[in-house]
Amino acid sequence: MSDFKPPIENFLAREWRKRGWVAWSLTPFACVFGLIAAIRRAFFALGWIKQVNVGVPVVVVGNVTVGGTGKTPTVIALVEALRAAGFQPGVVSRGYGAKIHETTRVSPTSQPSEVGDEPLLIARRTHAPVMVSPDRVAAAQALLKANPSVDVIVSDDGLQHYRLARAFELVVFDDRLGGNGFLLPAGPLRESMSRHRDATLINSPYDRTLPPWPNTFSLDLTTGDAWLLDDPAVRRPLSAFKGERVAAAAGIGSPERFFASLRAAGLTPATRAFPDHYEYRDNPFAGIDADSILITEKDAVKFGAWRDARIWVVPVEAVLSPRLIALVVEKLRGRTPA
Repeated sequence: MSDFKPPIENFLAREWRKRGWVAWSLTPFACVFGLIAAIRRAFFALGWIKQVNVGVPVVVVGNVTVGGTGKTPTVIALVEALRAAGFQPGVVSRGYGAKIHETTRVSPTSQPSEVGDEPLLIARRTHAPVMVSPDRVAAAQALLKANPSVDVIVSDDGLQHYRLARAFELVVFDDRLGGNGFLLPAGPLRESMSRHRDATLINSPYDRTLPPWPNTFSLDLTTGDAWLLDDPAVRRPLSAFKGERVAAAAGIGSPERFFASLRAAGLTPATRAFPDHYEYRDNPFAGIDADSILITEKDAVKFGAWRDARIWVVPVEAVLSPRLIALVVEKLRGRTPA
């Protein structure tokens, strides 16, 4: 089974890692992009466009690069950490991959086509109230109206949604960091690497030295026991798949990261990478010769009426540094950590 990803995505991913002729030829457009972004930020900084304080502190988990960096497992872990610290968190999200025209509540039984795959996964994993809307302010206000006990909101992405006032910004990078350092479309950056944030998470499978930035932490993603899609009560450790003909598929921002975690567990799967937010309307594995097929939780929420008894779901847990959790909690409580 060969990997599949749109050629333009593979091409840009390669070019954004270096400052080649493609990147340099696109720098005039990157300058325009940067100028527009700078003007927009200035309007908020000068108060010409007002930020909206929704009445409770907001923690934004986002990135300054395009592509998946591990935000969704980070949001899930942060919600659980805040709950353990005594808060009642709620979550707002854009709901990418769904056609959302108005503020919509996400429940564990929602359809991913209506609310988005990532918000649905967050709702199922955390059981926290989740609201989606292209307008994060409207989503936050609707969430608080429907859930008056919520005392902190975690925004899944939305770093560039400046209208929503926030108390804490957490920026997540993967091993690519800022790539070639150029803004879109010459590079992967939505904003400058020097953009202000309260803390930085580096999600890298490699043992690399963390950049010397203030409040920078490593993000560790660990895989749990796989569960059978047809019967979630049935579970197997990844080591139990050794010796089988195993296939792995992922429609996430960084499929290779998922495949690498399976290889690290001693498996040698045939892999297939789908575009992020792939819908799985039909079974793409019908002709695959494999004993077991391993997928991510984000993929699992999108499977519809069709079933394949070989599919196992591999959960991923984000392990956050206690120092990072303390930093967030103390900032929300209005104190500076010792």
